[in-house]
Amino acid sequence: MRTFTTVAMLAVLTAVPAVAQQPDQPKPGPEHAMLKAREGTWATVMNAGGTECKGTTTYKMELGGLWLCGSTEVDMGGMKFAGKSLDTYDAASRKFVGVWADSMGTKPMTLEGTYDAKTKTLTSTTQAPGPDGKVVTWKAVDKQVDADTIDFKMFVGDAKEPMFTITYKRKK
Repeated sequence: MRTFTTVAMLAVLTAVPAVAQQPDQPKPGPEHAMLKAREGTWATVMNAGGTECKGTTTYKMELGGLWLCGSTEVDMGGMKFAGKSLDTYDAASRKFVGVWADSMGTKPMTLEGTYDAKTKTLTSTTQAPGPDGKVVTWKAVDKQVDADTIDFKMFVGDAKEPMFTITYKRKK
């Protein structure tokens, strides 16, 4: 009996546990297809405070087609500026989510927003320190003018005029 109990216990302890029902992996949806349409290399022109800076942004869908990953480089009057972006659609919240980090800071900006299909405009907001260090609402307005042009505007606080604008033109 002792042998039988020992063998039975070993069998129980070494048996492969029943596979628990795993949630389905998220799959890219139509919102991700909209982001995927931005894949490629874009020439950028940023206007801020009367100054124009030129650069390049490259986008690629990664992480199972769920995240649009961007890399930006800009020459700001001899100073090199670099930024990284991650953008996706969160089906649970029904919101677009973005993360931005750049060479001018150590804290990423996280944004959340909605897309208006009629105007092809993604509007996102976040709470972050403004130019004076006080926390304010930042609003990003990203309009897909056509397949090869994007107009981006960033507003800070209650400003009626954008702090800066960026025009993206797809390189061919």
